[in-house]
Amino acid sequence: MSGHSKFANIKHKKERNDATKGKIFTKLGREIAVAVKEGGPDPNVNSRLKDVIAKAKSNNMPNDTIERSIKKAAGDANSVDYEAVTYEGYGPNGIAIIVEGLTDNKNRTAANVRNAFTKGNGNVGTNGCVSFLFDRKGQIIIDKEECEMKADDLMLLALDAGAEDFKEEEDSFEIFTDPDAFSEVRENLEKEGIPMAQADVTMIPQTWVELKSDQDIKSMQKILDLLDEDDDVQEVYHNWDE
Repeated sequence: MSGHSKFANIKHKKERNDATKGKIFTKLGREIAVAVKEGGPDPNVNSRLKDVIAKAKSNNMPNDTIERSIKKAAGDANSVDYEAVTYEGYGPNGIAIIVEGLTDNKNRTAANVRNAFTKGNGNVGTNGCVSFLFDRKGQIIIDKEECEMKADDLMLLALDAGAEDFKEEEDSFEIFTDPDAFSEVRENLEKEGIPMAQADVTMIPQTWVELKSDQDIKSMQKILDLLDEDDDVQEVYHNWDE
């Protein structure tokens, strides 16, 4: 499948997130709460929770913070119910954007998302207006500096573990899976001691769009920054070739 390395952007995002760990941990806490409510507090029998824990660890969330979040979600009968929401729309020059969130107030979240698009000269569309431009895939990204295994050996290991595709980039390896097989592939690689810079089910753009105007770039960054600041927003996918 066609790929596009976003490892540099991941590293940049992690560096930026180091200054706002509290906000990131709040978002991860919501994902943990939803996973616990759906499948219970034991990650050994709750694959979604196990995946969220792996995601939390890749974002440097301390183990005791993860455990507290699980216990809180499991023991608080009056805990907030979060609802999954998805918004689709367009940024400058027709950039496709998908926003996924967890919220206890859909009206607030919708208003905030619309405001972010508007301030960045974009607009929110109807569900389905851009999602057909993306493929939902499990994606595992491995930093070459952290991995001692040769590319060919890692590729064979990934394919044997159930991966669909393997791609080598300048500074990283990318492994793609069917969403339903993601947990099994991630766990198999984890057992082999493979370090993962990122492991998640994500939306992979089928094509990428460049922004050449400084104003368009500024506007697109405005949208992303405002969405990133919103606690209700969990993930933002786009096809901007940064």
